[in-house]
Amino acid sequence: MIKLAKLFKKDGKAKRRPRVPEGERFYVIGDIHGRCDLFDALIAAIEKDDRKAGQADSTVVLLGDLVDRGPESARVIETARKWGKRRRVRYISGNHEEMFLESFGDKEMLRHFLKHGGRETLLSYGIKRKRYNELTIKELQIELNELVPKKHRKFLQDMEDIVIAGDYVFVHAGINPKRRLEDQKKSDLRWIRERFLRHREPFSHVVVHGHTIFEEIEHNSNRIGIDTGAFRTGNLTALVLEGDKRRIIQAQDQTGTITIVHREFQ
Repeated sequence: MIKLAKLFKKDGKAKRRPRVPEGERFYVIGDIHGRCDLFDALIAAIEKDDRKAGQADSTVVLLGDLVDRGPESARVIETARKWGKRRRVRYISGNHEEMFLESFGDKEMLRHFLKHGGRETLLSYGIKRKRYNELTIKELQIELNELVPKKHRKFLQDMEDIVIAGDYVFVHAGINPKRRLEDQKKSDLRWIRERFLRHREPFSHVVVHGHTIFEEIEHNSNRIGIDTGAFRTGNLTALVLEGDKRRIIQAQDQTGTITIVHREFQ
């Protein structure tokens, strides 16, 4: 009886569940942060799921923060880039992509970047730990410019800030509750936290976001947080949206072996 009651408003009319456009299916992936082993497993699981789920116009959306902290940022970028050549993938820029790109020309940003997981990104491009520890910040910036392929920089530069699908909007960090979607600032889309997370009133769309780590998916009526801390917890999450239905696919590494978990999500 309680579950049934939740389907109705106080006036007795059924609530309208958020929907993506008819005939479309979306796989929205949270922050990867250099965990390409989990990303590889999730890609395989999504491809299998998409074949089994029936005919639909499918789109994958990566919510940003592909890089830093985990050990294989360079391979994550290359894998994501190549995946987009085989199917429709849309890439949203996170705050870590922003720091990475600014580090090529700004030494102070490079210092900031290295303190927040950029060290692991630089190492993933082939610089040896001993050499990394010996270089000055100026020398590290030269190495960064030499080691990172131009195609990777262009890939990061071409990322989007926001994707809208029916009643949902996909962003990296969140949105400023005081601004309309079309008036959002890049800085908020990539960096916002408390003002967005504390907001309890409805937005114009249900916001699906990453950026803030939750051990379990954070599900509120106005937003869904799917950054489950891949680099720290070993859980990489994809939210599957089709019609008014929601499902979860997770790649989980709890014991050194990656398993795939499917479950319904209300």
